[in-house]
Amino acid sequence: MRSLLVLIVLIAAAALAWWQFAERIPSHWHPWKPLSVDDPLTPVTKWKLHRLADDREACLAALGTAPEGALRMTPLDDHEPVPGCPLSNVVRVHGSDVEFNASFVVRCPLALAWVMYERQRLQPAAEAHFGMSVASVEHYGSFACRNVYGRESGRRSEHATAEALDVAAFRLEDGRRITLLEHWDDEGARGGFLREARDGACDLFGNVLGPAYNRAHADHFHFGMRGFRLCR
Repeated sequence: MRSLLVLIVLIAAAALAWWQFAERIPSHWHPWKPLSVDDPLTPVTKWKLHRLADDREACLAALGTAPEGALRMTPLDDHEPVPGCPLSNVVRVHGSDVEFNASFVVRCPLALAWVMYERQRLQPAAEAHFGMSVASVEHYGSFACRNVYGRESGRRSEHATAEALDVAAFRLEDGRRITLLEHWDDEGARGGFLREARDGACDLFGNVLGPAYNRAHADHFHFGMRGFRLCR
């Protein structure tokens, strides 16, 4: 009986110590505290994003932490727009602090990853290289019910579940247009900006593929949610 009492006391003391320790952990380092758009990025951020894939309410709540105007989106019901490619926990993104050439449908965690990337990595890179912000982004789309590289067989692409966005170009506030196809190898500010934009995306997306990966990505960045650190 005495040994059991000692064990209970030790467990209670350990639980109290952990609770006191957990309360002191900053939110952006705490794996169980809700994610906010402007949380500083840490190695825990990606894990939090992945955890929101199956938690619609928590993901929408995280999107709701974006400042007014920083994200314009519409939550969508789960649906199957194309037979064989059901979509769940998705939103339609209409715009953010940048304009898009078209709205797009993505899973909620990708929308959250995008707005965090835009605010914490993309715009700072533009300011550093050009002294101004990105005004608009051109993309090739997000959802496409297909296999990887459009093959007849094989595994499904991330696009089949709306877990990827292909970005082709950025337009600055002064109207300059920067494209992956034309400027990736540029040795000046445009190329430097694109490479920094790629590197910054790797802090949020599970996989980031671009011209350095293969010819299929010569003209765009593929920002996908699967995995944790494929950065090419």
